[in-house]
Amino acid sequence: MTDFDAIFKAYDVRGTVPDQFTADGARAIGGAFARFVTEQGQQAIVVGHDMRPEGGEFAEAFGDGALEHGVDVVDVGLCATDMMYYASGFLNLPGAVFTASHNPAGYNGIKMCLAGAAPIGQDTGLAAIRDMAKAGPDRAGHHGSRSTYDLLDGYVAHVRSFVDVTALRPLRVVADTANGMGGLVVPAVFDGLPFALDHLFPELDGTFPNHPADPIQPENQQDLMRRVLETGADIGLAFDGDADRVFVVDEHARPVSGSLTTALVARSILETNPGATILHNLICSRTVAEVIAESGGVAVRTRVGHSFIKKVMAETGAVFGGEHSGHYYFRDNYRADSGLIAALVILEALSRHNGGLSDLVSSLDRYAASGEINTTVDDAATVIERVAATYADADQDRLDGLTVDFGDWWFNLRPSNTEPLLRLNLEAADDTEVERRVAEVRALFGS
Repeated sequence: MTDFDAIFKAYDVRGTVPDQFTADGARAIGGAFARFVTEQGQQAIVVGHDMRPEGGEFAEAFGDGALEHGVDVVDVGLCATDMMYYASGFLNLPGAVFTASHNPAGYNGIKMCLAGAAPIGQDTGLAAIRDMAKAGPDRAGHHGSRSTYDLLDGYVAHVRSFVDVTALRPLRVVADTANGMGGLVVPAVFDGLPFALDHLFPELDGTFPNHPADPIQPENQQDLMRRVLETGADIGLAFDGDADRVFVVDEHARPVSGSLTTALVARSILETNPGATILHNLICSRTVAEVIAESGGVAVRTRVGHSFIKKVMAETGAVFGGEHSGHYYFRDNYRADSGLIAALVILEALSRHNGGLSDLVSSLDRYAASGEINTTVDDAATVIERVAATYADADQDRLDGLTVDFGDWWFNLRPSNTEPLLRLNLEAADDTEVERRVAEVRALFGS
């Protein structure tokens, strides 16, 4: 039996197979998704899946559930998550891709969106879909039809449209796709471009035999770093399991943080979109807002999470948005995130630069950061109020958790949506000051 309450999260569906998530559950969710979108006037959906072992079976079951509710199914087969967003935007249809993103083997899940790649969160449809799936089928009087659609060529052309391919120069690029969906999309996008691509772990294998497809963890970037140094590559790119995120290392195998990547992409985009609005979430380095202003753009700070960022993008007309976690959103990508588009924008900037990537980002690396520190607490709300009272003399806001800003150092404290955790992100002038201030803040958490 599928445990619907356990697998429906704030932004997607995710759980272990088969104890939490089964093909029967996928069929029930497909029927519920079909009912949900027909209430909004839609009569067809796009469905795809990643390389996890049961992905094809689950996607077919999901489609069967939708067909039973009279909704047509466009099956796009194996796809990265941003391929599904492209299909949803290009075809103007709701979409679903079976993926557990960066989770290890044994997990599967679903990322869903409305037509035009519009996000669905817990409060904008996921809870309703969960409840309909739990209630069981309510079949329509007619059966939908199933068709297939090969979207890879169109997707490749779309990704390349974000750069001037004539400006690209020969560069040595190492890409670690960790047996995830990057193994399909990275070589397709790079084919014919003037890059020497060294592709690590390109085989599609949802058991992840080499290392987890979770590059935000430093240990999962070690193979990439070694290869960059061994080959004298100009840049290293690490993609997560469903290839919607990218993490970058420079020619010295030093990681370029999500904040610095956001600043670099923002600066490049503002060269062709002068005065544009750029979004960044509130745990990004203050470098990001500084670079946006220095480049003539308008910086807008947002909550953490794709549904919030996509909503603010729609409201403000922002051309780009970045998150410290490696998600990069583009207005002309249906406001959806794409690791490959971000990678190409960086490669174009590097192609135009007379020097290495380390030199290109050196002017952006202005502060020291703690990274996200998670601490288990009994009562997150009580701890946050205690911290707020302690720092009452500083600038504070509650856009997302608690942000406290003293000018020369700042931090954000957010409760987890799903666990008894507090997430601390802190930035200061140097590593010594970061260490001191982290200890000071965490001392207020209690035992």
